[in-house]
Amino acid sequence: MELVSTSALRARLAAGGFAVTAEISPPRGASGDPVRRKADLLRGWVDAVNVTDNQGAHVRLSSMAGSMVALSAGLEPIMQMTCRDRNRIALQSDLLGASALGIRNVLVMTGDHPKFGDHPGAKPVFDLDSIQFLWAARTMRDEGTLMSGRTLNPPPDCFLGAVENPFAPPAGFRAERLGKKVAAGAQFVQTQFVFDVPAFGEWMSQVHDLGLHERCHILAGVGAIRSVRAMEFMADNVPGVYIPEETSRRLRGVPGDRVAEEGARIAAEVIQQVREIPGVAGVHLLAAGNEAAVPGVLSAAGLGLRDTVTGDAVAGDSHGR
Repeated sequence: MELVSTSALRARLAAGGFAVTAEISPPRGASGDPVRRKADLLRGWVDAVNVTDNQGAHVRLSSMAGSMVALSAGLEPIMQMTCRDRNRIALQSDLLGASALGIRNVLVMTGDHPKFGDHPGAKPVFDLDSIQFLWAARTMRDEGTLMSGRTLNPPPDCFLGAVENPFAPPAGFRAERLGKKVAAGAQFVQTQFVFDVPAFGEWMSQVHDLGLHERCHILAGVGAIRSVRAMEFMADNVPGVYIPEETSRRLRGVPGDRVAEEGARIAAEVIQQVREIPGVAGVHLLAAGNEAAVPGVLSAAGLGLRDTVTGDAVAGDSHGR
């Protein structure tokens, strides 16, 4: 298969289209088949898919390997790169390797501490944080130089992304924190789960006031809650995730075997609402492990199958933008 030479996600966002991305967790094993099966569920529905990098500090198939499997399956990958496990030599080397293999989208994260994962005794690296590595990656791409100052020939071709949590304390400084990532080189940003749309709208207003929406594409994170237990875990253990009382009431008010259905309905409603917020360039479906729910959520939100050439939704898109 011919490798992708440009980022369709980048082109989609640059053209002012409403982008849709999702997420795939690589397997805990030496096989790409689970990635291929998940790609089959998402192909045609999303513009690109995040391939997570040992999320939660748990060992899985590498993000680069998973990205190559997704690419071979006809799905444009966004390769996650965390700073937790690599020093600056390895980070720069992997970025060069990803570009050489045709992986154009890279999402930079600092990463969870190993103490939260399945190897709590592992030594954390954190030689760079996400902002420092964004700066280094941008310099590699735009100036053709390593952090050491040595010349690259050719430099990597990469569309750089970051993550942001609009709801984590201190709330009044989250937009400014995003500004640091944009200044460092972030071209698109995927946010933490959005359940409280008015609070997200307030953050977007601050982003708008700083002009960051004109320098970086903002994709709102949206997830479909599958059970009351999952909702409670998320509310108690995921920093910055606030689940409004109305959402909790709706999920608790249906029989247990219908919670996932109601959660998907709520996710579709959130997508419709965030689409109306100025500066929102797309949504990121946080459905790792529940990829089968993505088509239904997108259809209910009025986002149908994507045109493989233009990226436009060709079925069920009532917004037409």
